[in-house]
Amino acid sequence: MASALVDKVRTIAVLRPSAVGDFVFSLPALHALRHTYPAARILYLGKQWHADFLRGRPGPVDEVLVLPPCPGVGAPLDTDPAEARRFSAMLREGRLGGRLDIALQFYGGGRYSNPFILGLGARVSAGMKASDAAPLDRWISYGPLQNRRLQLLEAAALVGADSVRLQRELETTGHDRREAAAVVAPDPARPLVLIHPAASDPRRHWPAQRFAAVADRLARAGATIAVNATAAEAPIARAVIERMRHPALDLSGALSLSGLCGLLERCALVVSNDSGPLHLALALGVRCVGIYWLHNLYESGPLTQDRHRAALSIRVHCPVCGAENLRSRCEHNASFVDDVREEEVEALAMELFDARRR
Repeated sequence: MASALVDKVRTIAVLRPSAVGDFVFSLPALHALRHTYPAARILYLGKQWHADFLRGRPGPVDEVLVLPPCPGVGAPLDTDPAEARRFSAMLREGRLGGRLDIALQFYGGGRYSNPFILGLGARVSAGMKASDAAPLDRWISYGPLQNRRLQLLEAAALVGADSVRLQRELETTGHDRREAAAVVAPDPARPLVLIHPAASDPRRHWPAQRFAAVADRLARAGATIAVNATAAEAPIARAVIERMRHPALDLSGALSLSGLCGLLERCALVVSNDSGPLHLALALGVRCVGIYWLHNLYESGPLTQDRHRAALSIRVHCPVCGAENLRSRCEHNASFVDDVREEEVEALAMELFDARRR
């Protein structure tokens, strides 16, 4: 593996058409690229939500190019590849922001994404490679149970990018703050605590009654409690609020991703399942208690720990059928984190909540 700087770099493309949490995992590597190649134009090959979210937002990305449906790269294998081929040709010919000097594969083991990256015609291709993937010019091995932030930093280091230590990896905008203020008016007298009881994988859901108990403890300590969820996850948020003894704001479907960032910035604390909002809050430098299932903490744990506390379940077998769920997945959606004790999360939350006074 080479790690030398690439000379005369004008344009870098980074492939990562991911969900929110996975995008946050890439931020340290993106900052490292910007720090090392300050004059280069960094193009992020992602999804429409990346373009909407990053438009006008200060940070390491100059422009998002929305990736068309590409077989095996964010789209099913039976997807018609014609549109993806046209997109690759335009990048290869410099019609989407100049010819590429570096193309980075930040999207998995590369069985399908490495051929896509190689087809972009960059002077140097680099990134991750599983055993069944085509080699890039420079690559690191990809496997399970690897911390994804560290892994992507290693991938960026293949082209000489040095990591930088940042307390805050993501910036908010005036639009973020205005949207948040229209939904939840700032109250300097009462610190705001956000509870996020949802996650894309139901096996990562901590029980509603325990979230409610922790939220009530924070409310007694003087916090205003807001419970966040998407519109589709509203029943999960309501289940928490209905079990609380103190009032709470129901933010189900009330904020866009941008508005959520504006609200997170104002939070004294976030208590959340392992989810996109948790990782957004960590990227914004907010104090967070995350409730993790064993391998998720290993893969998604943040690089800085001062404002982060983890409550961890080490369960590996399904509580319904007993099947091991690390290397395969059974058909059940039972919680794998319901053995995390309420008292543990409450103690971690109060430690961080009280630390804001220091």
